[in-house]
Order: sequence, then C-alpha cells, then structure tokens
Amino acid sequence: MARKKIREYDSKRLLKEHLKRLAGIELQIYSAQVIEATDFTELTDKEPWLSSNKLVVKPDMLFGKRGKSGLVALNLDLAQVAQFVKSRLGVEVEIGGCKAPITTFIVEPFVPHDHEYYLSIVSDRLGSIISFSECGGIEIEENWKKVKTVFLPTEKTMTNDICAPLIATLPLEVREKIGHFIRGVFSVFQDLDFSFLEMNPFTLVNGEPFPLDMRGELDDTASFKNFNKWGNLEFPLPFGRVMSPTESFIHSLDEKTSASLKFTVLNPNGRIWTMVAGGGASVIYADTVGDLGYASELGNYAEYSGAPKEDEVLQYARVVLDCATSDPDGRKRALLIGGGIANFTDVAATFNGIICALREKESKLKAARMHIYVRRGGPNYQTGLARMRALGAELGVPLERYGVGGRGCQPFAASECYSRQQSTRERNLDGCWCEEMKIFADVSTRSRRLLDWPRPPVRWRCWHQDLETGTTSTAASSSVKEAIGGSESSSQWPERRM
Repeated sequence: MARKKIREYDSKRLLKEHLKRLAGIELQIYSAQVIEATDFTELTDKEPWLSSNKLVVKPDMLFGKRGKSGLVALNLDLAQVAQFVKSRLGVEVEIGGCKAPITTFIVEPFVPHDHEYYLSIVSDRLGSIISFSECGGIEIEENWKKVKTVFLPTEKTMTNDICAPLIATLPLEVREKIGHFIRGVFSVFQDLDFSFLEMNPFTLVNGEPFPLDMRGELDDTASFKNFNKWGNLEFPLPFGRVMSPTESFIHSLDEKTSASLKFTVLNPNGRIWTMVAGGGASVIYADTVGDLGYASELGNYAEYSGAPKEDEVLQYARVVLDCATSDPDGRKRALLIGGGIANFTDVAATFNGIICALREKESKLKAARMHIYVRRGGPNYQTGLARMRALGAELGVPLERYGVGGRGCQPFAASECYSRQQSTRERNLDGCWCEEMKIFADVSTRSRRLLDWPRPPVRWRCWHQDLETGTTSTAASSSVKEAIGGSESSSQWPERRM
C-alpha cells in the first residue's frame, strides 16, 4: 500500500461529499483554498460565506502543529485573512527540521466551541485501528493515556458493539450522535481507500459533529477505481521536498507506464550512483552504501521494476547517466547496475535500453571517470551480461559484471562473522540480506579501492569478503582509524539497519 498525504482542504471535501452518501450525515462545514493566484473578489463570489462569517486561516502544507507554531489565525474578517495570507505567502518556515515556503492556505468559518474530541483511523496489515478521545486538541499527546482504541479485523464490519468501547464514557445525550458519526467516518475511510484519517479536534455544533482540523492519507494505488470519487485530487510533495526537472521527467514516465520507474537525487555531487531493478533490492543497495559509511557520497535512489519496455528503460537510463556524469571534477565515480534475481523480467531486454544509453553517454562516462559494476540474475541474464561485457570492451569504459554463479555469490559466507553476534531471527534476516546483496561481496571492496576510500571498520568489514585473499577481514588498521578520524566505534559509523 502506498500512503500519500492529501491537503486538509481535500480531506474535508471528500468527507463532506461522501459522508452523506454512505451514512446520511450532512456536515455543515465550509472551506476555501487560497494560493498565490487567488483573487479574493472572485473567491468571495464563489464562496459567499467568506464575507458573512468570522474566519480561521492556516497553512495547508502537509505539516502538523500549526497552532503551536503560531501559524493559525482565529476570529478574523475577510480583509484580515487577506492580510495574513499576503504577509506569509512565499515566506520560508522551518517545521521539524524541514524548510520550505508556504504556498497554500485553507480558510474556514470560525466556530466557537467548548469541547474538543479526537478521532483517528489507521489502516493496518490485518485491519484498521480506530482511536477516540474526549480530550482532543493541541494537547492530545500529553493526554494520550485517555485515548481509547479498538482494532477491527479486515473481514469484519463496523457495528454498534465494536464502536461501543470508544464512546462508553460519553454523556448519554451525545453518545449515540458521536457513535453514528464514527461509524459513518469509517465507512468513508473504507469506501475511498483512505490509509490514515485524523480529526484533531472535532466538536459538536448545534448537536452535530463538526471537524475543525483534519488530516488524511490515501492509498494512491487505488486511484484507478476512485477516479470519480476523488475528483480533481492533488497529491502534493511532502513539506520541504521540491522535485527537480529530472525527477519530474521520471515521475511523468512512471505515471504513463504499468511498470515502476522511480528516481530521486540525494546528492548531485555524489560519486556513487545506482540503477537497481526491484523495490526491495534498491532499498538494500542504498542502505548498504550508507552502512558502509558512504551515505554522503550516494548520489541517488533509483528503482525500476515490473518489466518496463526497452524504450522506457532507455529514457530512464539517460536521466540517471546525465545526473551521474554531470560536472566531472577529476575524481573517480562508480555506477552500480544491479538487482535481485528477477522472476519474470527479461534481463537482456531491460539491459538493451541501458546499453543504448551507455553508448550515447560514452564521452560523459569517460569524462567523469566512471567505473561500472553490473550484477543481475533472472530470465535471460546470461545474454544480458554477455552484451554488457562486449559493451565495456567497445567503449573502453571500466565495466565488471557478475551473475548468479559468479565470484562472491555465496549467499551466507559474507555475513557469517557478523551473524555470530545476532539472534536466530536476525541471522535469518542476514541470510536474506546477503542473497539480495551478492553484488556487494564483489563490488564494495573494489569500489572502495577504486575511489581511494578507506576500508570501513570491523563491524562492516567482517561481512564483506576480501576478493584477493578469499577470506573475511577481521581487524581495522591504524590508517583506517586515522582516515575516519576516530576509533572503530566512531559515531560516523551508524549501526547497521535491517
């Protein structure tokens, strides 16, 4: 499941539109979205309630704690709202360590209220978790012990009995109304494929539920069946994240294909670049580079899977290679083309697109002093690796390739030393890790030597086989300690993550 955040404006729009259809509840909520291009005169003509109510205005940028950050203004008239927006639109703010300008606001009627409730629904692997509290609002975290939670398995439906523990302590005059509201919200949650929904707080206005603040996340893989229900819905980037032109191009390719094409630039000046087949393998490659201590040199995260067409791989590889070879500075670079063992993807066919791109970028590869390492398994992989070997000779670019049965492919040997220190469960995970990471048994040592990097300390080296000796290294030299500026337990080397 892919969980994509949506704006508060869209969360409330979807809830209002579909709660009446599914539960017969008509919410009396109104909201308007304000961006840089908004004309307040035209907006007032479209939403006449703006000129007749006191208003609330706040950023709608996928981050929380807006009230605690002083970004919510209450009880304003329309002129004051316009001034508030004008003074903050485009202004950069820092939230949770992320900096970005504010570009979108939500405006709503100001609703005086005495009581605040909390409601959240989260999709879990085996069902849904529904949480409710009579003590909602900005202090919900401080009052988390008062939150009541029930788990609803996937195969069961929401009933009065399941909802009863959540509302058991409410006064009788509001208990049934809030219970009906919770059941209705859950129906919307399921019908529209929400993966997360939170109201903090909602209140009662004239005895009817009224969401004041709301967050939502949708399963975007269900967009094909919810196109009409969701309407003109935008999935904004996370706060602080700006998509580059190259990332936008790959994103557009990804939207047009049944395959998966993902690309994110992490460090434009990085010297390690990846082009990895498979979502799991791509994460493992990136994690391993970081675990070896070279996260600052990792240029990108890249993943292609789902049997993309040759032309799609060609366009994808062109973008990766352009980024990997940009601004040559005389230092050596490494490109890892790899993945797990494919189940149905024709390795030779996908390699054809990569090979065409490598031919096109020959001069750039040489200027960047790029060394290429290839490892792949699966249908027709021998043909693909043979073509890669021929390409290396043709271009005169250093290129090494490895298959399922090549050197360094013993799936458990590389982790043997490290595994002695782990539990049985962790050892099993480590075996799976090495099955996917066979390439690093060969490539990581050579890449470090190629790029003139120090070998990592013992707790990484022990699970990477030394190609020259065929043994596993067990000690760190004093030169390594000097190179990393400390001992083997230096904080520069974070604990290995699974």
